[in-house]
Amino acid sequence: MATRPDITDDAATTPLGGTRAQALQRLQVGVSLLVGIILIVGLANVIEDRAKLAEQRAVPEAAATVEAVPSAPAVDPLADAGVTPDLPTEDAALPAAPAAAPAPAAGAGAQGVDGR
Repeated sequence: MATRPDITDDAATTPLGGTRAQALQRLQVGVSLLVGIILIVGLANVIEDRAKLAEQRAVPEAAATVEAVPSAPAVDPLADAGVTPDLPTEDAALPAAPAAAPAPAAGAGAQGVDGR
């Protein structure tokens, strides 16, 4: 095997994982990220516990401090404002009863087909 001239002795002896200093730096970064995640999860747990505690201490149904005054509900707010549309009254809305057809005269029905 021939050695390549562009590879130095340091590069040939360096393992694939890098130098010891690089491995130590990767280890420090990994541990610090792990500690940071644990701190964030712990902080979220504390916030959640405090929220539950505050919810338990809160009055579920607070009584009103002012007595409610009963008021009549508005039946038709448009009518109260005076902007009601012109609608026909109920009497005008009903169709007129059809006029009864006049009864035939007594003698008219006795005639024959040819009119005699």
